[in-house]
Amino acid sequence: MEETRIDCAHQSEAELALAKEQMQLAFRLNQTMPMTDEYNDLLHRLFPHMGEGSWIRTPITVVRAHNVKIGRNVGIMNGCLMMSAGGIIIDDDVQIAANVQLISNNHDLDNRMVIVCKPVHICRRVWIGAGATILPGVTIGENSVVGAGSVVTHDVEPDTIVAGNPARVIRKIDCRTC
Repeated sequence: MEETRIDCAHQSEAELALAKEQMQLAFRLNQTMPMTDEYNDLLHRLFPHMGEGSWIRTPITVVRAHNVKIGRNVGIMNGCLMMSAGGIIIDDDVQIAANVQLISNNHDLDNRMVIVCKPVHICRRVWIGAGATILPGVTIGENSVVGAGSVVTHDVEPDTIVAGNPARVIRKIDCRTC
């Protein structure tokens, strides 16, 4: 898994301008009547890599939205936090409940102006329960379920239910019934 580091004290003018634009888009989106043409336009400007049939309920908090890629038929409920400096990939047919945190970066312990980034990957047909937190570098395998309130610190195998803090395997999913 590729780790990158960003020195927040030395960002370019272009990076700062992009951050400002995305913060303002997120603010406007959060203040706009849902399911209107204006709402949909703002949503697709903020998330240009969003697949057909996908939707996001506000409010949403997102940092570096240009690093988020959302597949087709993805549903993201209100209160989602996306810290996406390391990149967040959400594959097709994913369900994300309210108040989920997808965090792909953290601060360096020795120099807190530096953020350490690792991508988060949510594979196809995953369901993430309300209030769950997915930490940097984690991949949630296809057809898995993350229980409400869980803190996922390690990869989750496909066809697996995890829950808890830290999340642990509850059981495998029998895909003959999927």
